[in-house]
Amino acid sequence: MEIYKFAYQIIKEAGRHIRETIDEELEIETKSNPNDLVTNMDKETEERLFNNIKATYPEHFILGEEGHGKDIENTKGVLWIMDPIDGTLNFVHQKENFAISIGIYIDGKKYAGFVYDVMNDKMYHALVGKGAWQNDKQLKQIENTELKSSLISTNPLWLTKEKLSKIYMPIIDEARSTRAYGSAALDFVHVARGITSAYLTMRLHPWDFAGGLIIAEEVGAVVTNLLGQSLNILEANSIVVGNKQIHDELLTQYFLPHKALLEEIHTERFKKNG
Repeated sequence: MEIYKFAYQIIKEAGRHIRETIDEELEIETKSNPNDLVTNMDKETEERLFNNIKATYPEHFILGEEGHGKDIENTKGVLWIMDPIDGTLNFVHQKENFAISIGIYIDGKKYAGFVYDVMNDKMYHALVGKGAWQNDKQLKQIENTELKSSLISTNPLWLTKEKLSKIYMPIIDEARSTRAYGSAALDFVHVARGITSAYLTMRLHPWDFAGGLIIAEEVGAVVTNLLGQSLNILEANSIVVGNKQIHDELLTQYFLPHKALLEEIHTERFKKNG
């Protein structure tokens, strides 16, 4: 519980700093492509969190999107997996709809998850076995829904890929409607709150899902890759998270019929932290 309270505190402090400096000019760089942005605030926030953790828990390990821990090969000990600003494009263009995301794992087992909606000052957090919370209000267990009566979320980019469109289009057609929020961490939270019934995507890195995974599971969501397998917290994964009914429906009726193609994609593209 001591680690949990400490994490809550330093995440809140980092978020407060972001809010106080939100209108300052940003230094913006690109990473893997022109739409994959990183700002000085991403780097400063990760460094702030890293230094705070190491000052208090020097023996802990930290895997961060902006460079820390890329040499980590196993999950021994206490491992913090962090995205200092999940939804950087939203941060740059909207100055909202982004989050600080942290998942904490002890010897590979889930311990605690945090997703901080910075501009709305809403901390979503969960200690394994103790439920999930929005600030000091406990989240209810989510209800089962079927696809045809559900809002779902996904990245529309996947609809433009020839191989994937034949998998995704029938899902989009059957769902009541589809949303795109631009922050994977907040997508997990939306499922946990029952705002959407499912979130599906072809590729997320560990820092994108490590915190939200724990929060969603604490309210009854099922989280796997598109093949129905458990997620590896040190590797990129495909993701489907939703209430049990819609997760089963998506898996059995839409994803597993394309098992060979999905296995090919997983083999080709998903590398550790890559």
